[in-house]
Amino acid sequence: MNQSSQSREVNLIAIGNSKGIRIPKAILDKYGWSDRLTMEELEESIVLRGKEKNKLSWEETYRAMAEESEDWSDFEAVVGDGLDSRSPFHGGMAYR
Repeated sequence: MNQSSQSREVNLIAIGNSKGIRIPKAILDKYGWSDRLTMEELEESIVLRGKEKNKLSWEETYRAMAEESEDWSDFEAVVGDGLDSRSPFHGGMAYR
C-alpha cells in the first residue's frame, strides 16, 4: 500500500482549559469525518481516525456469524492448541 503523508503547521486554539486544532473542511470531507474521531496517542505522535462505520455491534456480529453457517465440529479438538503447561492460561499455574 502506497501511503503519502503531508505535513502542515497548525495553531493550537484555547477551548476552555484545553487546546484544540481546526481541521480544514477539505480534510474533513476527504476522510468523511463529521462529529467524532478516535484519537490514538503513540510514543512520538497522535493519530486521528474516523469512527469505523462498518463496525458491527455484538448483536449484529452474532447474527452475521449465525448466518454464515460455519462448521465448528472440529473446534473442540483444537481448543487447547498452543497452550503448554507453562502457559499462564493452563490450569491457573503462573508462567515462569
